[in-house]
Amino acid sequence: MAKQSILGRIAQLAKANINALLDAAEDPEKMHNQIERDFKNSIADAESSVAQTIGNLRLMEADLVEDQQAIVEWGAKAKAASMQAEKLRASGDAADADRFDNLARVALSKQISFEKEVATAEPSVQAQQQVVDQLKAGLQTMREKLVQLQAKRDELVSRGKVAKAQGQVQDAVKNLDVLDPTSELGRFEDKVKRQEAMVRGQAELAASTLDAQFNELDDLGSLSEVDLRLQALKAGE
Repeated sequence: MAKQSILGRIAQLAKANINALLDAAEDPEKMHNQIERDFKNSIADAESSVAQTIGNLRLMEADLVEDQQAIVEWGAKAKAASMQAEKLRASGDAADADRFDNLARVALSKQISFEKEVATAEPSVQAQQQVVDQLKAGLQTMREKLVQLQAKRDELVSRGKVAKAQGQVQDAVKNLDVLDPTSELGRFEDKVKRQEAMVRGQAELAASTLDAQFNELDDLGSLSEVDLRLQALKAGE
């Protein structure tokens, strides 16, 4: 199983999903969260495929070990049969000696068959191990990309919030330019000035009335003095 057939296919699918999200994006934060979820799903699919590939490799390795053990076992059987044939032949039992030689030949034939299987399997196992190593490296790259994606998402979300806040401030400033609140303050100031003027007018009016009363009192004092002098004149008569 080639690396491209697993991670490549998954990466292409993930890229297609991300492009579709970007085309239909409205809320940046929701978009990035969806991209992250899709990428995590892609990693999960990749992990499943890599695990299956590793499992296949372990089966191949187990078969290889069995074949290697079979080579040793059939070799031992061939040697034992050959030695028994020599003993029988030495004792003059040629028929049984030939029978054990034939058994040795069968064992050697089995040994040769397993050697051929091992010779074929070893390169396949080595090649499959390379594929597994590549898949593991590719999967690790995807995991690192996910961490980068999460960091980039956090950065963009933060920048988006800052930009939104700045936009709100700019809108508020524009509204101030259109509806200047200082004009309202100016009208309020005019009202206060009118109230202050009213108070000053009332005070001035009160002061003028008080002066008039004191003047009247002075006039009354003057009349009393005249009356006193008139009485004095009359008394002098």
